[in-house]
Order: sequence, then structure tokens, then C-alpha cells
Amino acid sequence: MIRRAKVKDVPAMVKLINSYAQKGDMLGRPMIELYESIRTFVVAEDDGKIIGCGSLAVIWNDIAEMRTVAVDPAYHGRGIGRQMVHELINDAVELEIPRVFCLTYQAGFFKKMGFKDIDKHELPHKVWKDCINCPKFPDCDETALVLDLAIADKPDQN
Repeated sequence: MIRRAKVKDVPAMVKLINSYAQKGDMLGRPMIELYESIRTFVVAEDDGKIIGCGSLAVIWNDIAEMRTVAVDPAYHGRGIGRQMVHELINDAVELEIPRVFCLTYQAGFFKKMGFKDIDKHELPHKVWKDCINCPKFPDCDETALVLDLAIADKPDQN
């Protein structure tokens, strides 16, 4: 089940996110940051257990970032990540944000959802505010991708 995150979900979300961060697969997030941005998150839940999370952060009037998309490895391959991304794309559509981007090591996954490669330097400077906290800054090795909602086909829901 995909739903809006609740405050009670934050400890499980931090544990999931930071398990990936410890492996260098995503930027870690402190608990306070998740509490402050709880309204931007969706979670995937299975029998009361948080098994995934993801966020859509509005950067400016015309662009938002898909962030912190993580699924418990025991649940990989079940379409949970796809469902969460689809829900976050719907949020962007409702907010009338024409473009969504992500910085990721999982480019293939996002490309299946309709995202396309973009040069990182084409993104607005406001995008980089969180990068200062990354241990790889300024030598980011993530792939930048963008989804243009004005011209994109509907994301694959399968």
C-alpha cells in the first residue's frame, strides 16, 4: 500500500534511507530533516511495516526533485518503487510543475518511468543546496535525469 507518510513513520524511513547511505548508494538524511519534510514523502507499507519511501521536493515554480526513493531490498522487483514514483509524479501534475528531475545511481529504473538524461549543469543552482552535505561533493557521480511532464507520456504503471 502506498500512502502519505506520517510522523510515526520517520524512524523506519531514516533506518531504510541510511542503510543505503552507508553503502554509498544515496545521501543520508537526518531524522530532523525527515520530520521537517514529512509532507513531501510517500511510503510503501506492508502489514504495518515501512518497506519504501520517496519524496517530491519543489525546487522552484517550474521544477521539482524526486528524492530519497528507497525500497527495502527484500521487496525489490515487486513494483513498489514504480508505484511510489508514479504517486510522486501525480503530485507534480497536481501542483502543475512541468518538470521533475532526479540525481541517481539507478538511472535504468527512472528511464523506464520516462525520465531522460540531462546534463547536471542544465539544472538550476538551487538544486545543489543539499549537495554540500554529500561526501562526494563536488565530484558527483550520480546520473541526472529529467521528466518533462508537458510532453511526457503517462508513466508506465505496471
